[in-house]
This record gives sequence, structure tokens and C-alpha cells, in this order.
Amino acid sequence: MKKLITSKNLTIINFIIATYFVLIYLLNHYKIDLVIIGIFRELLTIPFLLAQFVFLVIGIKHFTKYKRNVWVIISLIALIACTVLTIGSFF
Repeated sequence: MKKLITSKNLTIINFIIATYFVLIYLLNHYKIDLVIIGIFRELLTIPFLLAQFVFLVIGIKHFTKYKRNVWVIISLIALIACTVLTIGSFF
């Protein structure tokens, strides 16, 4: 069976999650409020929030278990920063 979580897949997923939350922040900061953007934001925020925590745990496990790749480290740092800012926005 082929392994699903490789370094490349993990890096891509981490960057997608971090980019989503950066885009949400930028849309809110510049007060861009279109109906279609609001629909996608409402549909995708909770799954991306859950995926953020799941892939943070998977990324840390992958980081400790396998060979260290520069892109995995960068994407993991971006995901950690995004998680801290997301959690911080609740308080």
C-alpha cells in the first residue's frame, strides 16, 4: 500500500491551510465582502480549522520520525504561526 502522508503532500497541505487563513484575514482587513466569498468562507472555515489541528499533529509526528526536509520545516512553522494567530483571535 502506498503511503499517503509524504513530505511533499504534507508540505502542500500545510501551505494550503496557512494560505486559506491568510486570505481570510486579508479579506477581513480590506473589508472585501462579496456574497460568493462569504458562502465559501462559511463552508470552509470549520473544516480548515479542524484540519489545521490535525495536520499540525501529523506534521510534528512526521518531523520527529522522518528525515528533515527544509520545505516541511517551513510549512510546519507557517502552520504553527497560523494556529497561534487563529487561536489568539478567539480571545
